[in-house]
Amino acid sequence: MTEFGIVMEASPGYTAQLAQEIEAMGFDYLLCPDTQNLGPDPYGQLALAAAATKTLHLGTGVTNPITREAAVTATAIASLQQESGNRAICGIGRGDSSAEHIGKRNATTHQLRTYIEQLRAFMRGEVVQLGDKASKLRWLEGEDVPPAPVDVACTGPKTIEMAADVGDRVSFAVGSAPERIEWALATLNARLKETGRDRKSLSVGAFVNLVCDQNEQRAIEMGRMIAGMVAHFAGMKNAPIDHLPPQLKGLAEKMQSQYDMEHHAQQEGTHLNFVSDDFVEWISICGPPQKCLERLQGLLDQGLDHVYLLGGTSVAHPHGERQAAMVRQTKLFADEVLPKLKG
Repeated sequence: MTEFGIVMEASPGYTAQLAQEIEAMGFDYLLCPDTQNLGPDPYGQLALAAAATKTLHLGTGVTNPITREAAVTATAIASLQQESGNRAICGIGRGDSSAEHIGKRNATTHQLRTYIEQLRAFMRGEVVQLGDKASKLRWLEGEDVPPAPVDVACTGPKTIEMAADVGDRVSFAVGSAPERIEWALATLNARLKETGRDRKSLSVGAFVNLVCDQNEQRAIEMGRMIAGMVAHFAGMKNAPIDHLPPQLKGLAEKMQSQYDMEHHAQQEGTHLNFVSDDFVEWISICGPPQKCLERLQGLLDQGLDHVYLLGGTSVAHPHGERQAAMVRQTKLFADEVLPKLKG
């Protein structure tokens, strides 16, 4: 059965209550970004969410190899795993806003792979050789804490191939256009065929930018910010863009030099002036419940095992109210679309 989740920034005073609401709506996952300059720390908030929920899986959406040592992330995720009764998940990517806002570059695909291998070894209680230092999470000795699944967020072909090698779960961050999902799946499946890894040994899904609203134009307006973010992910600095479809290639190229990182994940971003309604409509799912059902079902029919919704909100500030508004906006989807997809 397909699993459904929501990506929501952690926010003190809001996360636990909103997690309860997300669980009651019928979602399976809550992922909180780990991007220290743009949002509060996720781990403490996720622990509070664990105490407030019973079945909801909880984790990062996503963390990165740059801002935390692998042992630090492993301890944080293992602590959440223990606190939640084995409901934790580690979503991880190369890093973007988290690195940029402290003057660092995002990780290479090779760095991400090495970090994931260290992370998994730490969570298994193994010794990890870090230069001359043999490192181990000693506190795990005698504890019954199974390693949390590692879910690799990926956009480009090299990272998709790496995720196929080392991920417990793979989540494409390529937008919601059917041809983009088709391309990502083909890239993944080609790598699995090359290595001989069984497709059934991992869960394959996608971050899906979706805004469900009876007013289609209002949905498109709320979806513009996420659509711009997806174009940015495809066109990060020095990223190859020759493989991109024409609907995306030109905008991705423009994002490489003109993306407004100071307003990443905010409606105030000047780069959104380049993001047309037609592009939002192509790369996103925005509109009434029936449209959302049909478009999303088409993606699931391609073979996705899970989806994480990147939703929209009409509230810009303050931070907590912005998250609450996003969850309220998602209720129409939860009431009228999710039951049919899970049906």
